[in-house]
Amino acid sequence: MSYPVRPIGHVRSALRDPAQAPRQGDEGAPRARVVIEPAFARGMADLQSGTEVVVLTWLHLARRDELVTRPRDDPARPERGVFSTRSPHRPNPIGLHRVRIVAISGNEIEVTGLEAVDGTPVVDVKPVLRGLAER
Repeated sequence: MSYPVRPIGHVRSALRDPAQAPRQGDEGAPRARVVIEPAFARGMADLQSGTEVVVLTWLHLARRDELVTRPRDDPARPERGVFSTRSPHRPNPIGLHRVRIVAISGNEIEVTGLEAVDGTPVVDVKPVLRGLAER
């Protein structure tokens, strides 16, 4: 069975090398842009500066054959199953990034907190739902 996913855009960032990127967006990720393909630009309606969204990416440079990892590549930490970590290396390397919108211009969304490297395909953008953590 196949479930095709097509990118709706891509990331533009000063980050070029995954090894040099911060592990999480709040650990020093530079401002970045989510560039939405023109065919999907109408989907940006109602996005606003200052709000948080979740950007889903396809981590195209990640390995897809890992099922266990050591968090933060720290040999002192025990191995864990990838489904209990945020490791990019996993069977379906979907990135989940909670970011804040800084500005919107045309089909580009400038954000803070995005640790994806330049050229990373964007799969979707979703609103942050308040109160989910408390449920």
